[in-house]
Amino acid sequence: MNDLNILDKPKIHSEIEKKSKEIGFTMPSDLYIGTLLKTLTTSKPKSNILELGTGIGLSLSWMIDGMDSESKLISIDNNPKLIEIAENYFGEDKRVKIIYADGTEWIKSYKGEKFDLVFADAWPGKYSEVDEILDLIKIGGLYIIDDMLAQPNWPEGHQENVDKLIEYLENRKDFNLTKMNWSTGIIIATKKY
Repeated sequence: MNDLNILDKPKIHSEIEKKSKEIGFTMPSDLYIGTLLKTLTTSKPKSNILELGTGIGLSLSWMIDGMDSESKLISIDNNPKLIEIAENYFGEDKRVKIIYADGTEWIKSYKGEKFDLVFADAWPGKYSEVDEILDLIKIGGLYIIDDMLAQPNWPEGHQENVDKLIEYLENRKDFNLTKMNWSTGIIIATKKY
């Protein structure tokens, strides 16, 4: 099996990659997490999805590709330049709502429907407000995080944050957890109750 042979990239993916290089965006999600997100999103028809950390929209493109016509997705980022770029790519899709906001404030003030899938690729929802975001996941819903293996752009001391998060998730009794030493290091958790 060749896991590099990814045949189902979103049509817009190469254009977003080009834009990412053009603006010097150095934190895009890789192809592996993208294809995994598409597969997991497809497993949740008529779903309510949340992405924390829109970035330039690479992972968003995969999730949108996996969504059915009755699903909806909210993507949050605190960088107005990146939000504008993502809006240019996905703003016409009625299923998608891209929001410029501080993730911490947004999580703490959110009062809507719970989520079937959360991809937390930003500090809020991954290293802060973890309890709040996990409470917003439906039973049977998925919580997905990446970058659990050391990355070249990590600040000094970040490994301690990662270790604390993993230990915390391992000790949660209301989630089943799978840790994958693959891609950038992925954790998938499913809410039991």
